[in-house]
Amino acid sequence: MARAGFADAARAADLWESPFLAGVLAACEAGAAPDETPGTASTALIGDVARAADPDLALLSLARLGEVDPDRAARLTQVLADPAGARTNLIAVLGASVATGDWLVAHPGDVELVLRPRGGVAADPANVRALLLESVGADPDSAVPVASVRASDGSLNEMRRAYRRALLTIATEDLTAHDPEAFLPEVGAALANLAAAALEAALALARAELTDHGAGVRLAVLGMGKTGGRELNYISDVDVIYVAEPVDGADEADALRVGTKLAATLARMCSMPAREPALWEVDAALRPEGKNGPLVRTLASHVSYYERWAKTWEFQALLKARHVAGDADLSVDYLAATRPMVWEAAGRENFVEDSQAMRRRVEDNVPPAEADRQIKLGRGGLRDVEFTVQLLQLVHGRTDETIRSANTLRALASLSAAGYVGRDHAAELAACYRFLRVLEHRVQLYRMRRTHLLPTSEDGLRRLARSMGRNPLGDVPDANALMQRWQATRRRVRRLHEDLYYRPLLPATASLSADEVSLDPEAAKARLQGIGYRDPAGALRHIKVLTEGISRRAAIQRQLLPVMLGWFAEGPDPDGGLLAFRKLSEELGGTHWYLKMLRDSGAAAERLATLLSSSKYVADSLMRTPEAVAWLGDDRELTPRTPEALAAAMNAMLLRRDDPTDAAQAVRFLRRRELTRGAIGDVLADVPVTTCAAVISPAADMALQGAVRIATQTATAELGLDADPSRFLVVAMGRLGGAEIGYASDADVLFVHDPRDGADPKQAQDWAVLVATTIASLLGKTGPEPVLPVDSQLRPEGRQGPVVRTIDSYAEYYQRWAQGWERQALLRARSVAGDNDLGERFTSLIDPLRYPADGIDLAEIRELRRIKARVESERLPRGVPATHHLKLGRGGLSDVEWTAQYLQLCHAGTTETLRTTSTLEALAAARDANLITDSDAEHLTAAWELATRLRNAIVLSTGRVSGQKVDVLPSERGELAGVSRLLGYHAGHARDLEEDWLRTARQARVVMEQVFFG
Repeated sequence: MARAGFADAARAADLWESPFLAGVLAACEAGAAPDETPGTASTALIGDVARAADPDLALLSLARLGEVDPDRAARLTQVLADPAGARTNLIAVLGASVATGDWLVAHPGDVELVLRPRGGVAADPANVRALLLESVGADPDSAVPVASVRASDGSLNEMRRAYRRALLTIATEDLTAHDPEAFLPEVGAALANLAAAALEAALALARAELTDHGAGVRLAVLGMGKTGGRELNYISDVDVIYVAEPVDGADEADALRVGTKLAATLARMCSMPAREPALWEVDAALRPEGKNGPLVRTLASHVSYYERWAKTWEFQALLKARHVAGDADLSVDYLAATRPMVWEAAGRENFVEDSQAMRRRVEDNVPPAEADRQIKLGRGGLRDVEFTVQLLQLVHGRTDETIRSANTLRALASLSAAGYVGRDHAAELAACYRFLRVLEHRVQLYRMRRTHLLPTSEDGLRRLARSMGRNPLGDVPDANALMQRWQATRRRVRRLHEDLYYRPLLPATASLSADEVSLDPEAAKARLQGIGYRDPAGALRHIKVLTEGISRRAAIQRQLLPVMLGWFAEGPDPDGGLLAFRKLSEELGGTHWYLKMLRDSGAAAERLATLLSSSKYVADSLMRTPEAVAWLGDDRELTPRTPEALAAAMNAMLLRRDDPTDAAQAVRFLRRRELTRGAIGDVLADVPVTTCAAVISPAADMALQGAVRIATQTATAELGLDADPSRFLVVAMGRLGGAEIGYASDADVLFVHDPRDGADPKQAQDWAVLVATTIASLLGKTGPEPVLPVDSQLRPEGRQGPVVRTIDSYAEYYQRWAQGWERQALLRARSVAGDNDLGERFTSLIDPLRYPADGIDLAEIRELRRIKARVESERLPRGVPATHHLKLGRGGLSDVEWTAQYLQLCHAGTTETLRTTSTLEALAAARDANLITDSDAEHLTAAWELATRLRNAIVLSTGRVSGQKVDVLPSERGELAGVSRLLGYHAGHARDLEEDWLRTARQARVVMEQVFFG
């Protein structure tokens, strides 16, 4: 017995030796085939019992059944001795439910219901209704059925017996289903049909209690909750709402009094003590005003309440209302009056937020001790699925009648078919819901009690696991496997609930009118005009192209666009944003992830709308790099890549490419990806200065490193050499050297080489020149990837000098000929690509020049001041006000950088903290060394940061990456508005940005004149 699986082996052995079961085993042997090994047939029966959910319970119940009714013992013996017959039905039912075993012991004749062949339990509701009404002697065909026998005379018990027999049939088919989870909808529908029939029979009993049978009132009973959705549990409160109307000529007050008496008596018939067990509680708490309101109201009273006082949750509850008993025509009138309110409820203020808050309250009220066992109310439980489905229905069902089902699984399927939920998400959520519901059913079936908690005992969990049967995900053979699947299901449900239930699209969609959601052309045109589109007719054409047709793409676009139109309008260029969205959707709409991500992501759709309506640069970048749209749904993808990560990605791409042009395109592609990543981050975070150092400069460094690698290999091959004749180095200068370049900056560099031992100096020089020119060509050639112009004009002798020099030549030049401006330029020098040892040697060479121990003399200071004045007078573009040029104008980048560099030249020889290529770090070091005041440092820093942000914002807003306008504060109203919005200014406050810049630049200019020209 122990090996077979019985927990109490000794008792099991005793039971098998009891007279009835011993006779059954003997009958098994007697009916065995002649060639069958003795004991095989009886062992097979024992094995069948041992495979029950609870073998000990099944065995005990069989023994009790055989002993309680000797007249039926022969029939039971015959059934149990036949392995091909219905004995598996009986064993499965008795092993899963002690309550069912007790019922059969008390009503042995009902065993025949268990032994019937399977035939489908979701029978015609009319047949079930007739069965229950006939049990109380009422005529099912009567317009107002009345019980022929009063409850006290036995009809109540007959009704309950009829109910239990029907329930037994449902449980049998459920417990013997090959796939209980697939069979679940039939079980839920059958239980709901049975509950509705019981309510009808109870109402017939209630009428029989009145002398006139309630002739003056029409009473309708509407099922709510799981009863209304035809997805009822075995044991659950049955939620109802009562509606009463006086019969023609009757007094309304009298009708309400009689209707209330009928409703109260109906509820008592279902739950009052009697010889047969009660069915369940009839719960009318969902009625207007809840338990504080009248039990029965007229239709007009219901409508008045819902129009004036109803809360959000009451409309959510009404979604599942359906007729279950009483006057069907009155129920039809009730539903016709209230259904429009249900589908208009989402337009109420804070509807979505109220629904979400209600779910959180339900969750918070779960006792902590039960939280990990709650199948229904806890995190990842049934309520998560139900609330998710209902909220999606209420928000989108205003304009889409196809998703208005009261049944959770059917509603989920229709939401998926209409594109509101992804197919994979819907399938996953449905599978989880079926598993949780079957789990809940099995827990309740054991003692036929209302509970939603997993058992705590090992035996209880084992029985529950074994009762689950087979399912598409495999067997659940033991308690550990059950608990693992339970926890995994909770996690999956919770993840999907949070993804779907808290979509930003939901409150935004709910805030729109039905016409706006439906994209009705007239309403859409009026809305577009009202929220700031310059060309509503053009916008409507884009909308039509995106939404027309019956494809899934068009269906999802019809969900997205009503909300995204508003998000586009929050940017400075809604028309441009919508046009860019159309182009991007035409490019990506056929991919499996694009529209799905926009619909399901917590932030992607709103982010995309913000980007497209705010930045032509980002819009163009996304068209070139459409896969970057996927980053918007994952914050990790928007995080700048480290230099190490960029180097690894570049190395991997170069290893796969032999052609220099292809390799260069790969390097430039990586740079474009990072610029796109940085631009997205800038637009979404109001253009922070840190992007220069975090994204733009590292991307340029990576491009130069890749170009050096390609160019050296190319030059060596073109010259027919076996190895590189020289070491090569690229030194970053200017803003690149300070890691401060913007989206429109060139790459200022110096090229250095050092011939290897034994190499021919001329050949090494020719090779180095070819490398340098190849680098400039690879990165600057026009093509599908953005160019990075390489500028070496800061080299010794400027354009007149050689493009590349040996390190010895640099040393000789700087020793003999270095001028003040060259010392100044070297302050930003930073080794960026090529030979590391050569970079260290070059840095050691220039450090004494740029950080002179004794500072610079008066002559050099005068020369620096002369050059600065000449730059201001000669290089400022004609027609551009000096106050508006961000680089060369008064208080612009040049003023701040020259001031910082002047302080470095004068003091870096003795103040090591000034030895940095970064402008802001140099200013901070000068302040800390008391070379400038805190106020002066603050003014200079503010001007530099604002100018840098403005230059980047101009590029991001306009999409221009070259030309004089990149460095000029826009004067045209539209462009200034776009730039100001990127910097965080509210709409209509563009001139505030101009005033802020003029003030900041003026303060910086005062400091510059005091420090530099002082």
